[in-house]
Amino acid sequence: MEFGAPCSRALNGCSPCGLEVGTPIQREIVKSRFPFGASFLVWPTSTPRKSCAGRAMLKDYTVSFDKAGKMSTQISCDFELSSLTALSPLDGRYWSKVKDLAPYMSEYGLIYFRVLVEIKWLLKLSQIPEITEVPSFSEEAESFLQGLIDGFNLDDALEIKNIERVTNHDVKAVEYFLKQKCQSHPEIAQVLEFFHFACTSEDINNLAHALMLKESMKNVMFPVMDKLIMAICTMAKDNAHISMLSRTHGQVIYQLWLASPTTLGKEMAVFAIRLSRERKEMHQVEIMGKFAGAVGNYNAHLAAYPHINWPHIAEEFVKSLGLSFNPYVTQIETHDYMAKLFHTLIQFNNILIDFDRDIWGYISLGYFKQMTRAGEIGSSTMPHKVNPIDFENSEGNLGKANGGLSHLSMKLPISRWQRDLTDSTVLRNMGEGLGHSLLAYKSALQGIGKLQVNEARLSEDLNHSWEVLAEPIQTVMRRFGVPEPYEKLKELTRGRAVSQESITEFIEGLELPEEAKVNLLKLTPHTYIGAAAELAMNVDTAVNLVNGLEFF
Repeated sequence: MEFGAPCSRALNGCSPCGLEVGTPIQREIVKSRFPFGASFLVWPTSTPRKSCAGRAMLKDYTVSFDKAGKMSTQISCDFELSSLTALSPLDGRYWSKVKDLAPYMSEYGLIYFRVLVEIKWLLKLSQIPEITEVPSFSEEAESFLQGLIDGFNLDDALEIKNIERVTNHDVKAVEYFLKQKCQSHPEIAQVLEFFHFACTSEDINNLAHALMLKESMKNVMFPVMDKLIMAICTMAKDNAHISMLSRTHGQVIYQLWLASPTTLGKEMAVFAIRLSRERKEMHQVEIMGKFAGAVGNYNAHLAAYPHINWPHIAEEFVKSLGLSFNPYVTQIETHDYMAKLFHTLIQFNNILIDFDRDIWGYISLGYFKQMTRAGEIGSSTMPHKVNPIDFENSEGNLGKANGGLSHLSMKLPISRWQRDLTDSTVLRNMGEGLGHSLLAYKSALQGIGKLQVNEARLSEDLNHSWEVLAEPIQTVMRRFGVPEPYEKLKELTRGRAVSQESITEFIEGLELPEEAKVNLLKLTPHTYIGAAAELAMNVDTAVNLVNGLEFF
């Protein structure tokens, strides 16, 4: 039975496209011929037309009935992958901000690094004198092989995917691709079977994943992290002398624990230092690789060439790729370094969430204004409103990143016996955690670029908070033996409005040395900031000391 069925909305009585879905008689025939609960396909009677989405072509239509005779439908459409049809916003809405990760963290990146490892291994075999079956390559042959790496492109990756459709094995497809590419070269054609020699797939994959992480961190993540830390350092120095009321417990005063003033710059410096520590930890993580065969014992290697020191060869090979060597493994590299890297990345992200929320709160208090670009809309209904969307976007994406990274860091070190394949599918999601992190860093940077300090608002709060001077007065009273300093300050401040005049009167009535009185009388909420300004001004030095390297 065939009749036109453009969309599910049409079956429910809606016909926005002006298309009919069949007559009531046709519906009854369908019901009478198929038992309740049956499901079948109904194809359009004419050339498939665009659906209401405007992008997808109708492919087939499933109609089914429950026991009550109610019809339900499902459309299967051929959607072209685009920014509107991508399942992940990283590949859609936010693509322009995260695409720098694509050469490394995409499936293309995985295939590219597999190709690199396979070729580099063949080149390594040619340098081992005991393997006479693979003689030293000529300079021209080495150049040919290197050209396969340097010239690797999307067409090559698609060719490997086409081979995989036949082999149903992604690593074997790479091996076959390389054999095909090298058949025309007379020298390399003699040793084609030494591609993937003595390797298990995980020998290739673990090195590819390690190189994906290494290059992603070095070329994409670290530069943006450093730019973010540097931006916060600049905030610290630019606002080193801008006094600000501290808000412990979210209040100016909690019982009689007073929130001593600070400077805006010093508070920013704290975040710069915290982020720097985690940046250093990530930089120090050893990205590791193994190359020890099916269960980590070089079984096949020694069966073929028993007199070669294969552990030494494997170590040389792994290190030649810029990775650290892990000699004690099962079939897989144990992924402990990945867990450490992702845990540290999570902590970096947690600190940035703290920063995002603090900035959000300062904007709410009016301590920051946000500059807008021409034509930018802050609220759909309130034209005067400018939402702190960059910091909210950053916070949300950091949470999304940490969710994925947490699963990676907790799952990857666990494998049943010598291996299971649960890590294989999970490792394909490394790009998600890094992508949401990268997006968050760029959003925070964009938000920082819009901030403008509202000194008048900061000053206003300080001018109304003379009670914060209770702390230095009480401390000086203790030094000079004035009895019951806490109780005296409590009587002055508890439940009373405290002003400059009341503070001055209180100080003048104290039995203190004249010099101590003069110094206390000079204090204001604006000047009672301790060493905050100096700490903020020295942030660059502190950051570099923390990291042990000059990365700015």
